[in-house]
Amino acid sequence: MSMVPVEKNEELELTVGSVTLEGTGVGRVDGFAVFVPGALPGERVRIHIIKVTSSYAVGKLLSVVEPSPHRMEPLCPVYARCGGCAFGHVTYEEELRIKEGQVAEALTRLGGLIEVPLRPILGMDRPERYRNKGAFPFGMTEQGPAFGFYAPRSHRLVPVEDCSIEKGPVCRAVQAVKGWADRCHIQPYDERTGKGTLRHAVARVTTSGELMAVVVTRGDLPHKKELTDALSFADSVYWNRNDRNTNVIFGDSFALLSGKPTLRETLCNLTFEVSPRSFLQVNSIQTQKLYGAALELLAPQADETVADVYCGIGTISLLLAKKAGKVIGIEVVPEAVENAKENAARNGIRNATFLCAPAEEALPRLVAQGQTIDCLTVDPPRKGCDPEVIDAILASGAQRMIYVSCNPATLARDVKRLVAGGFTVQAVQPVDMFPRCGHVETVCLLSKLSEAKHHISVQVDMDELDLTAAESKATYEEIQAWVQEKYGFHVTHLNIAKTKRKCGIIERQNYNLPKSEDSRSPETPKKKEEAIIEAFKAFQMI
Repeated sequence: MSMVPVEKNEELELTVGSVTLEGTGVGRVDGFAVFVPGALPGERVRIHIIKVTSSYAVGKLLSVVEPSPHRMEPLCPVYARCGGCAFGHVTYEEELRIKEGQVAEALTRLGGLIEVPLRPILGMDRPERYRNKGAFPFGMTEQGPAFGFYAPRSHRLVPVEDCSIEKGPVCRAVQAVKGWADRCHIQPYDERTGKGTLRHAVARVTTSGELMAVVVTRGDLPHKKELTDALSFADSVYWNRNDRNTNVIFGDSFALLSGKPTLRETLCNLTFEVSPRSFLQVNSIQTQKLYGAALELLAPQADETVADVYCGIGTISLLLAKKAGKVIGIEVVPEAVENAKENAARNGIRNATFLCAPAEEALPRLVAQGQTIDCLTVDPPRKGCDPEVIDAILASGAQRMIYVSCNPATLARDVKRLVAGGFTVQAVQPVDMFPRCGHVETVCLLSKLSEAKHHISVQVDMDELDLTAAESKATYEEIQAWVQEKYGFHVTHLNIAKTKRKCGIIERQNYNLPKSEDSRSPETPKKKEEAIIEAFKAFQMI
């Protein structure tokens, strides 16, 4: 007899306890997990079960019986169909709390940390129109040719006229390409049949306002003059030909149709040349916060050698080189390495070298050759660091390192191995690089305290020791579990930490304390604070 308490096509009500980074609410039926896209923590929802497995079920949201106070009307008319913005239905303050909580949760549950030295997440003052680059596929719809985005887990085009997280000039360029295609009767590409011409329009705008547009076609580009006329406001217009049956946007061939071959971008007081293939972060404002946090936490010294692993085009490498004695960048993509070398020369930086090789080969080789590495930065893809990279870090003799992550789960996995190898997590700084979307970046500082050159002297008095003893009566996870069990909603580590301070239960000095008075630190909702206080009482902490 099956132990699964729900059946496919069943309709039921449940209370949502937490939410994933993909914006999916998680409720439970007799302890059995049910995932509900679009539902928020604390909400009572009615759902239709559409999928059941041995370990979880998925429910379609039919109605919200008791809405969260943080629910809002989506800013975008196609939000529910597009799937690009996981948090388009949530206030930004709550989105930041969710993302902050996901980082802490991953590091405790998956990373094995007892406590997380979490800094308040760095959000945006204006979390819209921040993306400086967009790539829009074209396709045929019932209403005719259109551009837009693919619906989640499909290649079904959802037409858009505008996008609230893309910068205005990016959308204007794509709209101009659509107008040109309509006037010249140019058919969109159909990936099922391999017929049609117009595949993608890609646009990028720099912080100074310069615009580059790239039109991607199958086969030759017709009506070139009409296209450049339509994009006369752009500073650079390229044509890319891609005849392959592939999901990759660009083909190998680029042709400059009008304007400049490259644009110039300034980021963190460094200058970069931007070509159609250049990789730069799409959120310039948050990128500077991310790299600034990494530089501040690592604090490279003039007599130190720093390895920058997965260095890309060398943005962090060049920032480190301004402080460190020597920087060694490692990157597997040849074009990115060439860009890194050019960027170093352009900015007059001579103490940075770049190796073109897989990180899992280059770093172990450097260590085996006896290369001095005083500290490191790693910024791996979503899959995290290869095991060989972790082994080489542990063997390198580096005393501290920065791990920049776009995936809390793989960050937690790798941190667990690094901690087992002798490192201690000193600071965790989440950064919201992609507001409204289901991603969060994290800057994590790890060091070997017993051998580190940089120490922090902390004076502790007996009163603090007494309070720490009271604090130790319950872990953060026990408090979270108690609140979830009794009240049916999730509280984050930051919620608990702020309530502890309000109740006079002193936190460690490096825990959740902002570096400046204007650091963003979202307030704990009243109902969550009251629930946490009840948990403190239950555990005899107050």
